[in-house]
Amino acid sequence: MKTLETIAVGFDDSPDSRAAVRWAFSLASRVDARVVIVHAVGLMDRFEGRDDAPEIEESLHRLCDDCDFDREHVRIHIANGDACSVLLRAANDPIAADLLVVGSRGQGKHPGLLLGSTSLELAEHATVPVVIVPTL
Repeated sequence: MKTLETIAVGFDDSPDSRAAVRWAFSLASRVDARVVIVHAVGLMDRFEGRDDAPEIEESLHRLCDDCDFDREHVRIHIANGDACSVLLRAANDPIAADLLVVGSRGQGKHPGLLLGSTSLELAEHATVPVVIVPTL
């Protein structure tokens, strides 16, 4: 079995994605892995000129502090595309994630579903193991 070196976590600053980051930090601490926070930026976000990077970085710094996780072991990767495509690409270079982690729901348009569309599609198409962290 391959050693777990890099964990990629989908992050949109929703409560479920924050739970996924906490879970990934806990695992990374136990196995001495790096964590790459993956944030997808859609076409409309770019068109509207939104820049979520400062808020994403600030939220992740708070999560690192809350979880007592060393910021030196975390990297943020922001990429264009829909969340699932961006996360699927994280299994390849330059990230080369050994594990993908997502929350069960994100900031999608269909509240009340047990599993969001990104989580479901990722589980169906990923080439590396996927952990879907349930809503707490």
